[in-house]
Amino acid sequence: MAFVQNTAAEFTLFARLRAFAAQVGVNWARSREYKRTYAELSRLTNRELADIGLRRCDIAEIAYKHVYHG
Repeated sequence: MAFVQNTAAEFTLFARLRAFAAQVGVNWARSREYKRTYAELSRLTNRELADIGLRRCDIAEIAYKHVYHG
């Protein structure tokens, strides 16, 4: 009979809290980047958006893809 004992540090409470805090930081940074991208695109005129092949209704989707899908 095989016996496996897992003593990896990832399962400690401190490590889990640290990982949670790191993920909160990542999510916060992504949120800021989304807001910044959205604001920058929103400042463009309709003419400028058309020049780069965008419509005003596409801004939210483009900002989301930029931040969350690389």
